[in-house]
Amino acid sequence: MSAEAETGVAVPAERAAAPERPKRTASIAARLFGAATLWTAAILLFGGWTLSTYYQRQVERSFDQRLHVYLKTLVAGLADGTFARAEPGSVGEPRFELPLSGWYWQITRLDRDPPETTGSKSLFEEQLPRLQGGTTDGGSAREGYVSGPEDKRLRLVERTIDLGPDGRYLIAIGADSAEIDKDVTDLNFALLVTFLLLGLGLVVTTGFQVGFGLRPLARIRAQLIEIRTGSRARIEGAVPREIAPLAAELNALIDSNRAIVERARTHVGNLAHGLKTPLAVIANEAAAGEGAFAEKVREQAVLMRRQIDHHLERARLSAGVAFAGEATELKPTIEALARTLGKVYRERDLEIVVAAVDDMRVKGEKQDLEEMVGNLVDNACKWARGRVFISAEPVAVAARSGQPAALIRIDDDGPGLDPNEWDEVLGRGRRLDETKPGSGLGLAIVSELAAMYGGTLSLGRAPAGGLRCDLRLPTV
Repeated sequence: MSAEAETGVAVPAERAAAPERPKRTASIAARLFGAATLWTAAILLFGGWTLSTYYQRQVERSFDQRLHVYLKTLVAGLADGTFARAEPGSVGEPRFELPLSGWYWQITRLDRDPPETTGSKSLFEEQLPRLQGGTTDGGSAREGYVSGPEDKRLRLVERTIDLGPDGRYLIAIGADSAEIDKDVTDLNFALLVTFLLLGLGLVVTTGFQVGFGLRPLARIRAQLIEIRTGSRARIEGAVPREIAPLAAELNALIDSNRAIVERARTHVGNLAHGLKTPLAVIANEAAAGEGAFAEKVREQAVLMRRQIDHHLERARLSAGVAFAGEATELKPTIEALARTLGKVYRERDLEIVVAAVDDMRVKGEKQDLEEMVGNLVDNACKWARGRVFISAEPVAVAARSGQPAALIRIDDDGPGLDPNEWDEVLGRGRRLDETKPGSGLGLAIVSELAAMYGGTLSLGRAPAGGLRCDLRLPTV
């Protein structure tokens, strides 16, 4: 359980303004894949409809040719008087003789009132309806669909024959369209299965093509992540011609950011020397004087020094985190600080114990990590009676950034602080004990610098009774 959950409180610190994230739209891969899938589906549907329609017309044409053979047989019988002398017999198809077989012929004499109708035995006292609409075969015959006996759908061919004095006749041949429907249905099923498999194959192929085509962007993204985490300095390697300008601009932006950071650090250092030296002269002159005026100058000089230290440190910290592509090994940094501070406080016989420090890399530059951990350990050494304990372990997330983090814990066995003093001691330049050296900016600087990197600083009570400082920093 963390110190905040037990006895600690989170340090209030000014948060850096979060950059506005660009609005997200559908990814390029999704757009390409979606467009290719829609066009593939549209082309396959259109192709399937075209093939099905063409095949149906071919089947109908072939079926009509069979019906035209029987139609010509009937026309020939009328022309030579066969049907006038006797009852019409078979015209070459046994199904015309079977009742309601689905194959029918019918001859209607139109010049009689009422018209006289003769039909095949298969009609079984039914009659074929007249064809409404339909298409012509280029001559006097018409073709189409009608509803025949027993409401069966028939393919019908009819033709009007004018024999002059021998009469005017309408000859109709009808057959069950189930044969046409079955052939078309079989083809549609075959087309459906074939086009579904073809469409699936095209979609899978499109997915591979999109992934392969966008792979260079994925490599650039991976390199940008490495740049942000400090594992890489620039985008390197060959890139396709289309995105080479993007890679070049990103490298130029990275170089520009580095140059800005370096210039800012130089200006901060120059400003620090330019202000602190005159201020030290003023303070020394005031220290040599006596009276209320000299005391007032000394007092204001101390305040000015604290304000200058604070704002220059803020400027330096802001410049230090302006470029996020840095990361620092945690374990060697902590061990080096422990050895250095152990030598500084050697006369007090302090024991600085470094235990359970895992190998982690935290986000930030080495000098900033040294600034944060060094301030905390130095503060613990000032107040400890004999022992300072330092540990570091990974935790799930940092409170501010939501990233995996390292928990750096510094405990001392000093007098500690009351909970109501935790917030006060973290104020800018606040010192509860003026007998200890320092400007009172250490903890505030640590808190602000941690916040700039997306981390937090919290205070609590150590098991030995002293102060516990928990510093959380995002890891990479």
